[in-house]
Amino acid sequence: MRVEETKLAGCFIIYDTVFSDSRGYFFESFNQQKFTSLTGAKAVFVQDNQSRSTRGVLRGLHFQQGEHAQAKLVRVLEGTVLDVAVDLRKDSPTFGEYVAVELTEDNHTQLYIPRGFGHGFVVLSPTATFFYKCDNFYNKASEGGIIYNDPTIGIDWKIDASEVLLSDKDSVLPTFNEISATVYFD
Repeated sequence: MRVEETKLAGCFIIYDTVFSDSRGYFFESFNQQKFTSLTGAKAVFVQDNQSRSTRGVLRGLHFQQGEHAQAKLVRVLEGTVLDVAVDLRKDSPTFGEYVAVELTEDNHTQLYIPRGFGHGFVVLSPTATFFYKCDNFYNKASEGGIIYNDPTIGIDWKIDASEVLLSDKDSVLPTFNEISATVYFD
C-alpha cells in the first residue's frame, strides 16, 4: 500500500499493492493498522455503502455536518468514475478547493476523504459499482449538498453536461456561496 496526500490536507489517494497471476489478482483493500499508520487518520469505519450506476450518473456533492460529519474511504469495484472531494473546512487554506481522482476497477485506487469535505462522483464507463466506508452513521437531518456545476468551485467532471444524470434532490442543491457561511463540522 502506498499513500499520497493530495493538495487538500488530510485527503489521501491510496494505491493498493495488487498481486496478479494467471488465476486473477489479490489485494488487501483495507487494513486498519496500515491505514492509520500511513495516513495518521483516526477514522474507525462503522458503515459500508455500495451503489451501481450507469454512464453519466452524477451523485453529489454531498456531506454530513455537525456531530454526524463523515469521513469516507471510496473505491470502484466495477467500471470507472471521476471521484471529487471539496474542502469545506472554513479554517483550511484550501477552503472551497477540490481534488478529482479517476477510480477504476483496474487501478484499484482509493480516495480517503476526511470529515469536513463535500463528496461526489460521476460514472465515466457504461456502468460502475461504487463502494465506500464511512466513519459515522448517516443522519438525514444533518445532510447537505452543493450543486455539482457550482461556478465558484468550477469542477471539471470530464463529461459533457448533456450526459449528466442527476437525482431530483441533487438537481436543486444550493451553490457553494449559498451554504458556505452555514456549514459546520464538529
